[in-house]
Order: sequence, then structure tokens, then C-alpha cells
Amino acid sequence: MELFLDVLGESLVDTAKMLPFLFLAYLLIEYIETRHGERIEALLAGGGRWGAIPGAALGCVPQCGFSAIASNFYSSRVITLGTLMAVYLATSDEAIPLLVSMPAYWDKLAVLMVIKVVYAIVVGFALDFVLCGVLPKSLRGGYTGHADEVDCHEEHSDEEGKPAPIWKAALRHTLEIFVFIFAFSLVFGLIVEGVGEDVFADLLGSMGFFQPVVAALVGLIPNCAASVLLTQLYVEGALRFSSLVAGLCTGAGVGLAVLWRTNPSWKQNLFITGLTWGAGAFLGVAMQVVVAVFA
Repeated sequence: MELFLDVLGESLVDTAKMLPFLFLAYLLIEYIETRHGERIEALLAGGGRWGAIPGAALGCVPQCGFSAIASNFYSSRVITLGTLMAVYLATSDEAIPLLVSMPAYWDKLAVLMVIKVVYAIVVGFALDFVLCGVLPKSLRGGYTGHADEVDCHEEHSDEEGKPAPIWKAALRHTLEIFVFIFAFSLVFGLIVEGVGEDVFADLLGSMGFFQPVVAALVGLIPNCAASVLLTQLYVEGALRFSSLVAGLCTGAGVGLAVLWRTNPSWKQNLFITGLTWGAGAFLGVAMQVVVAVFA
């Protein structure tokens, strides 16, 4: 009981420190989404074969709505495969506001975003310009799906159906993430204290170069909470930075789930899912190799 109370108190204090930063981050996100959402969608749809650039830029906005929109656009033959992959790989979802809430990790956040955006553009261009003649049309796209507007969060409206103030939506998202982070911190703390920090660290460390591969699989989970889980594991020291990058590259929120629902070609959906995982895992392993060589 004493151990539980100690971990409970420590988790509550550490999580509470993030609240002001989380709220401000979500307030900015809600403002951008509410005031400029339609313009952003139009920019994404009008990029053509150069859509990887706006796709990567929009994907790094910390919310999974754009990955869902991109999936719908791809299913409706509005955007290319390269643009879709650029959005997926650049998406970090809830990881950004979480890292923003921790000033000590702002430098890592900047490096993370630069790596993901540049990598997303490179992969997008490779698919649309280099590999477009190699990949068969059945995998690149060409089927017509049903395009509905989908968002990973609830509709931002009050009980009377009127648009809710952005501060209310921001507060709701802040509290939702707060509860998840607190619960994760509590469970993680109990596990670490129960089995010992050395044992837990050795388990993850024993994965070696396979750690980014596992992290990339976790990122594929079609839920906004996956990015929070990966970020917390990194903050707790259980994941290397390369593994965090790998997991967040594949963490497209509900984008993949929307793709499987709206796009009728299971071959395309399976190929894109595997491509997303492979791209994220490859980048994570490549970063580890570079670090090992130049360390």
C-alpha cells in the first residue's frame, strides 16, 4: 500500500505540471482547426503530384483529423499515394502537445518534427515520381471510395447543436489526455517499481535494433492514444529516440482505420498499411545505425 500511494502521488504531481501547457497547446490547435480547417483541406486536395509538401506540412499539425481527411481523399482519387503517405508519416497526433508540455524536451520535439517532415516529403516524392512507373496501378490507387468527413474527435458542438467555444473543446481534450497520461504513469510506475527499473530497462534494451520495429507496430494502432503511449515510454526512458521516431511515423491516428473503411481495395489497404510500418521501422533502424557508426 505504501508503494502504491508513493507512485500515485508522484504520478499525480508529474501529470498535473503538464496541464497548463497541454491546455494552451490544444487551444491553439482548436483555433487553427476551427478558423482555417476548410482552407487547409482545399490546400491538401489541390497539391497534385506535388502534394507531398502540403501533405507533410499539414500532417505535422497535432491532431489526427487530417490523416482521416487524407484517407478519404485518397479513396476518392483526389490525392496521390505519395501525398497520403506524406500525411501519415508526418502525423504525430497527441505527441506534440504532450512534448510541448515538457519544456525539457522542446529541443527533441524540434528535431523530431524536422526529421518527420523531411522524411515524409522524401517518401512522398519517391512514390509519386520515382516509383510511380514501378508500382502497379492496383497498388498505387485508382479505385473510387466513399468520401465522408471524418474526425477522430467528437463534434465540437454544445447540447443545442451550436458550435462549442474553442476553449471548451480544448479543455475537454486536455482533460481526456490528462486522464490517460495519469493512468499510464500510474500503471507504468507500479510495473517499474514492482519488477525493478533495471529489469524493465534490460527487457526493452535487449530488443536492440528491433526496438524501432516493435515501436512502429505500436504506432499502427488506430487510436490517438498510441502516440501518447509511445511518448510516455520515451519520457520514462524505456524507448530510444529512434524508436520514438519510428513509432510516431506510423502513428497516423485513425487514418488507417478510415482508409480500410472507405477504400474498397483490400490490396491497396494492406499494401499501404505495410508500407507505413516499413517506412517507420526503416527510419528508426537507420537512425540507430547512424548513431552506432558515428558514436
